[in-house]
This record gives sequence, structure tokens and C-alpha cells, in this order.
Amino acid sequence: MKALCASLALTLATPLAAEEIWVTNEKDDTISVIDVATLEVTRTIPTGERPRGITFSKDYSRVYICASDSDTVQVMDPETGQILHDLPSGEDPEQFVLHPNDRHLYIANEDDAVTTVVDTETRTVIAQINVGIEPEGMAVSPDGKIAITTSETTNMAHWIDTETRELFANTLVDSRPRHAEFVHGGKELWVSSEIGGTITIFDVATQAEKAKIAFEVKGVHPDRVQPVGFELTEDEKTAFVALGPSNHVAVVNAETYDVEDYILVGRRVWHMTFNSDKSRLFTTNGVSGDVTVIDVAKRKAIKSIKVGRFPWGAALRP
Repeated sequence: MKALCASLALTLATPLAAEEIWVTNEKDDTISVIDVATLEVTRTIPTGERPRGITFSKDYSRVYICASDSDTVQVMDPETGQILHDLPSGEDPEQFVLHPNDRHLYIANEDDAVTTVVDTETRTVIAQINVGIEPEGMAVSPDGKIAITTSETTNMAHWIDTETRELFANTLVDSRPRHAEFVHGGKELWVSSEIGGTITIFDVATQAEKAKIAFEVKGVHPDRVQPVGFELTEDEKTAFVALGPSNHVAVVNAETYDVEDYILVGRRVWHMTFNSDKSRLFTTNGVSGDVTVIDVAKRKAIKSIKVGRFPWGAALRP
């Protein structure tokens, strides 16, 4: 009994790991780390020049950062904030995605019109795939067989076979595509078009367009309604879409494609991420230099957290 009590006391005395949201600040060359429990910034970590895309390894022991103006992907120890090493990335890496194998990074190189594939273990480039002009968005299907690059100027989604590392389809979307995600178990591909003001939805099996979502925010000029990043709830029934300089997030029924609501957030909302139970959504607001916290169930902004200048990417560290 004494041993059990001692063990229990030790367990209670050991602090639980804090769940965190990591936010890249592209004008400050830093990452702001937000404690999910307190909704406060607990650390500010220096990075390379103009950090944008950010993602963690599967076990969260490494964090990858697109240091765009340093022309590299940095690998950081999230415990210490130290840069472990750089990965070759091609010029001006903006967004990337980690393959389900937890080893290969697919990187959009905006200035080079290529997608670079990097092996994170050998730290070598294993492929460079020609895509359209100004590639930005990146996605990989849940089964790892298809990678997507969106090109802002060519206005296309480029479909890449991850085994052969060759394009097998190119599909047109509206002007300036930004973000892409595989949805509903990989059966659909969603692509946001910033200037076109839409999300285009494709049937993955046929690469055919099956639907399009448009947005209209009351009192906001249509030119300012610019969909960029988006995230879906765990059941994939609801999508939250950042609408850029409209300063709103749209709430979309992901089954009917109907827009159900709009939530006012900070200025130039760009990307977002959920906490681990998806009860809170954290949006990066570039112009206002803050993060808006949204109560997902209530569909309501509940707090604004000041971070660095021009927050861009966000990632959860549970």
C-alpha cells in the first residue's frame, strides 16, 4: 500500500506535457509556441529567414520548418528549440507535406516551378518534379499513393504518382490555388483558389470535378473574400475555411457543400490548426499579428493571442 501511495504521489507530482500550437512568423523569423491550456505564448524560438510551412514528425520528436528565404527546410528539436540540421529543399520552399511513411517530404518550390522530394533520413533530394508556375499547396493521399501540388499562376492541381514520381494528371481550378487536402478517406480532393474565391472538389478516382464552393460575406467586397487554408473536423462533416483579407472563417457542410456560417477573426486569416480533441481551432492572422481561438461547437471566436509579425503556418504538438 505504501508503495502504491508513493507511486501515485509521484504520478501526481509529475507535470503533464502541455499541448501546444506552433505558429511561424514570417516577418520576425520566429516561431511562437502557444500553450493550449492557458492560451498564452510560452516560448518564442528563432528560425531561418521567412518561416512559413511547418509540420511535425509522427512521433513529434522533430519539427520541420520551411525557411523560405533561407532556401532550406530546417529540422528542429521541439524540446530545446535547437536546429538539428538543414535539409536540401530547392529554392523558396513554401508549403510541404510529410508522406505517411514519415520519411519523405514533398516540398513546393515557388521560384523553381518544381516539387522537390527529400529523404529526411539520408538528407538527400531523391526527386525533383516539374509542375506549374509558382507551386504552393501540397497534399498526400492517406494511402500515400498520390501527391498533389497546386500552382498559383498555372491555376492547376498537379497529380503525382509517388511510386514513379511522375505526373499522371493536371486539373484546372480557379485563379491562384493555395491549399489542398484529401477528404473523406482520400476519395475527394479539395483545392482552395484565393483569387477565384472558391474551393474546387475533385473525385480522386477519376480526377473529375464534382462540386465547387463559393463564398459571400455580408458587407465584404467579393475581391476580399479569398479562401486559403482550411481544416475539417474529426468526422469530416464540417470544414472551416480561412478567407484571407475578408477577416472571416467560413463554416462549410462538407457533405452538402453548403456554407452554413461565417466567423469574424483577425486581419488576413491565412492558415489554421485544431487542438488534439478538435474543440478549439487556432487561426493565423497575418496583418493583425495574432491568432484567433475559435470554439468549434459554438462556432464563435473566444480569444485573440498576440504572436509575431505576419503569422503564417500553424501545427499542433500534443
